[in-house]
Amino acid sequence: MADILSYITFGIVVFLFVVFLIVIFSWRPIMKMIVRQTGKIIFTDSYQENIIEMMPGFKHMGIQNALENNLRTESGDVLHRPLGSSKTWPHLDPITFIPAQTSPFAVSSEDEVDVSVTIGPKAKKPMKIDIPLMISGMAYGVGVSKEVRLSFAQAANKTGTAVNSGEGGILQEELDAAGKYILQFSKTEWGKDEKFIKRADMIEIKLGQGAKLAMGAKISPKNLTGRAREVMGLKKDEDAIIHEHFFENQTLKDLKELVDELRDQSGGVPIGAKMGAGGKIEEDIDHLLEMGVDYIAVDGGQAATHAGAPVLADDFGIPTLHAVVRASNHLKRRKVKDRVSLVVSGGLVIPGHFLKVLALGADAVYVGSAILFATAHSQVTKALPFEPPTQVVWNEGKYSHQFKVEDGAKSAEKFLNASIEEMKTALRAMGKRSLKELSRKDLTSYDELTARMIGIPYTFQPLGGKGK
Repeated sequence: MADILSYITFGIVVFLFVVFLIVIFSWRPIMKMIVRQTGKIIFTDSYQENIIEMMPGFKHMGIQNALENNLRTESGDVLHRPLGSSKTWPHLDPITFIPAQTSPFAVSSEDEVDVSVTIGPKAKKPMKIDIPLMISGMAYGVGVSKEVRLSFAQAANKTGTAVNSGEGGILQEELDAAGKYILQFSKTEWGKDEKFIKRADMIEIKLGQGAKLAMGAKISPKNLTGRAREVMGLKKDEDAIIHEHFFENQTLKDLKELVDELRDQSGGVPIGAKMGAGGKIEEDIDHLLEMGVDYIAVDGGQAATHAGAPVLADDFGIPTLHAVVRASNHLKRRKVKDRVSLVVSGGLVIPGHFLKVLALGADAVYVGSAILFATAHSQVTKALPFEPPTQVVWNEGKYSHQFKVEDGAKSAEKFLNASIEEMKTALRAMGKRSLKELSRKDLTSYDELTARMIGIPYTFQPLGGKGK
């Protein structure tokens, strides 16, 4: 038997060696033949028959537009694109920080920097967090999986920050694992139990978001399966409905009464509202102030979502940069900046982004896509290369059942810690020992329009008029 196995092994080795020799000595002729035939087709076919016709076609329409139009043609339905807009919006890159080098001086790396934040400072029970980064609302069931939600909760707890529930089902395991918990009070039938309201450290009335505005959704049973249906209280064949309104014939008076009711039921935690940033942002803020909110969450045009119509993500809203400047300015004009906190999100993915919007007037930042991909980290290889990486994190993803909670939690924790340490380094480089010392006075811009609209120095001009 051993002799037979030896002969078989020897035969396999010889076969593989012969194949190797064939490949080594014949790959050049094979490649030359392929190139010759391909070149003949490309260089001699008429333009109408030539494959390169795709190049001007894609350039004219854009590759993504052409592919999405094919999806529209195939389905005949509204597209549900994940992860928001892919167009290029004006953003934070032209803005830079002013370093402290001669006066004042940089702060030693051995000195601690205070980055703690209080949201809703005038509320009966303000929410205090150790860092200015909070995990945005990414919903269980209608968005991410149970495993991802538990990873978020554990990471938030470990880093001393808060996690937002999103508009999906609420897991008891998540509540147990989380430290500070933000209940997103959405236009749904679920997630409104009194026990959730009393557990919350902050409550967010979701009026809209950057990638979908105030629009809702209808999710069929085939697209929402498993335990999520039970948690959300859905019957076997019942659609999950996210409505466009909280009340029939909704008015601002109804929403103000809702704020008062939630404040009373929760025992006085900060009650806020989330909205997508739009062209009439000042008017929207005035309405939220009439409602009596303790904080306002503004989601810029670059914001992402699990799935939404491309027309909403691409053709509505204003850039996050414009939104934070206008919102902060308006709160100051209304003389409520010390009472009503401002939370900003939308396309903020690196420490520099986070710190810049804080300098522009935000009190805290919601981190969404960045923390989602950080949590997935190397686990995305379970889906690659034949499926997109998000198939590991979506509740209905093909590989969501393989997601490991502890690995995800550790990855998210490391990302948050690394981001905060980088932000502290930047604060030290500006000569600051506290986030509270940061302001627009620490910014400049190499784009003249950006500098003028924000009210910060343009880099071609001397600061304070010196050097003229």
